[in-house]
Amino acid sequence: MKTKWKVVIGVIVVLLIAGGVFASVKYRERGVITVQTGKVLREDLASVVTASGEVKPRNYISIGAEYSGQLVEILVKEGAHVRKGQLLARIDGAQSQADVNAQRAALSSSEADASASEASLRAGEDNITVLEASVVRTKSDLERYEKDFNRGQALFKDGLIPRSDFEQRQAIFDSQKSTVNEAQSRVVQARSQLAQLRAQLSGSQKRIAQTQAALSRVDDILRKHNAVAPIDGLVTYLPVRVGETVVPGIQNSAASTIMTIADMSIVTAEVKVDETDIVNVKLDQPAEITIDAIPGKIFTGHVIEIGNTAILRSTGLAASTSTTSSQEAKDFKVVVAMDNPPDEIRPGLSCTAKITTATRKNVVAVPIQALTTRTKGDLVADKDKPVNPDPATVKANKEESQGVFVIGAENKAEFRKVETGITGATDIEVLSGLKDGDQIVTGSYQVIRTMKNAATVKIDNKAPAATKPTT
Repeated sequence: MKTKWKVVIGVIVVLLIAGGVFASVKYRERGVITVQTGKVLREDLASVVTASGEVKPRNYISIGAEYSGQLVEILVKEGAHVRKGQLLARIDGAQSQADVNAQRAALSSSEADASASEASLRAGEDNITVLEASVVRTKSDLERYEKDFNRGQALFKDGLIPRSDFEQRQAIFDSQKSTVNEAQSRVVQARSQLAQLRAQLSGSQKRIAQTQAALSRVDDILRKHNAVAPIDGLVTYLPVRVGETVVPGIQNSAASTIMTIADMSIVTAEVKVDETDIVNVKLDQPAEITIDAIPGKIFTGHVIEIGNTAILRSTGLAASTSTTSSQEAKDFKVVVAMDNPPDEIRPGLSCTAKITTATRKNVVAVPIQALTTRTKGDLVADKDKPVNPDPATVKANKEESQGVFVIGAENKAEFRKVETGITGATDIEVLSGLKDGDQIVTGSYQVIRTMKNAATVKIDNKAPAATKPTT
């Protein structure tokens, strides 16, 4: 045989042997699934709820017009810092000022009348004192003349004095009685005049009170022509200009709001948390806040308020105000106070808050994508399944369990039921079912989703694991 044919036959034999070996390997690998695996380890986990919103001051006040009129002066600019009680703007108040001046003049007149009445009253009281003293004095003289008259009458009857002397004593006594009556009449008249003076004074005092009330009213109206800062803060909104007319009492109207002042001592991130996460959010939980306008910086804060009313995501209105039933996604308002807000921060800036709802130290954890679910029927081998199961068995076989696939002997992937705890960014806590060092299937997602219990696997951790984003 020629050497050429020997070489050809040798190559054919080698190819046949290699093909047989390859076919044998492929036959043995029939039903083998290629997977990625990982070891169960202990780590620190943190459950985080992420929500977006905007920066808002904790306390802000919109200063509206309290009286209609034209703006004649604006004393601050948007972005200015103001102090409580500081005058911010003036509304034309010429008519109100005239009313105040008129009431002040009326008050001055009433006070002058009251002063004159008080002076007359004091003079009348002094006059009554003098007249009453005069009555006492004339009565004392009357008693003395009466005694003298009585003695003269007795002496005249005894013939000891002449008639002329007796008549003289009688005349003096009668005259003194008239004097007493006259003094008493003057006292009565003076008291009547004093009552009139008191009535006049009371009337003057009432007019003063009425005028003071009217003055307070018009003075209050005049004060309402001035916009004054109710708090220390920053002017964050100034929609009006000098010369525009403002009116009170119209909500959501540009003509009713002069400016907004925000107390920037407490700055918050007001975010909207999805309804599926709100149950995990609690007061005082820590949070990290990022602001779109200040990239590269993370600010710390804590939860200070959690809303109780669901907000429709499409409209931003409270779900309780909707007249129709809706299954659309809802959010809840959560307010996070920033611990150290930067000076350059402004209300309305877009922000994102990451709220840490739970933390665990040194716990058993597995990748979230390794976790899957299987029904009880899925875990039963086909050869062990009854041909005609009863309804109770059918129902029991539909019960689902969550777990992971653990690599066992002979590279068999066995489904193991687990109990889970908190969920981190990529891993989830395992409370029971696994121990340190267990080798579990971590990928790919498609393989984990479709793999059967006790399937034979081939480990290939060189290939990148295919992951599916979690929602």
